[in-house]
Amino acid sequence: MQAGRTDQAVVIDAPYDEVWRRTNDVAAWPDLFSEYAAAEILESAGNTVTFRLTMHPDENGSVWSWVSQRTQDPAAGEVRAHRVETGPFAFMNIVWTYRPTDGGVELRWRQEFAMKEGAPVDTETMTARITANSTVQLALIRARIEERTRIESR
Repeated sequence: MQAGRTDQAVVIDAPYDEVWRRTNDVAAWPDLFSEYAAAEILESAGNTVTFRLTMHPDENGSVWSWVSQRTQDPAAGEVRAHRVETGPFAFMNIVWTYRPTDGGVELRWRQEFAMKEGAPVDTETMTARITANSTVQLALIRARIEERTRIESR
């Protein structure tokens, strides 16, 4: 089974602690991402959170939902996540890395996944979709965090 991979990053002009806090507040993701209608925390233990994400209806009116788990490693500036309920994916893993830069914080998403046999789309098609959507979501996250940081620093 051939895996799909994406690797995208954005630099957010905000303090590191602010970027870390806002992007790891899973319950508030519907305010940070445009694609999520709801984020429900199912369990939280130490640096690991298990949660259900529900998307807004797609163009066909279908609502997609799944359970994921993510574990923060603040010392490494890294979060590792995977889908618990994989749906059409054989597997889905994502690593978020945070790196201080001159312009703020580089937030990088590295995703690795594969689609199940018989899924509505193949891995190559999903790679293109995830790449396009991640570009949109990272830009939106940057804009929303930078705007909130400006407002709060007044």
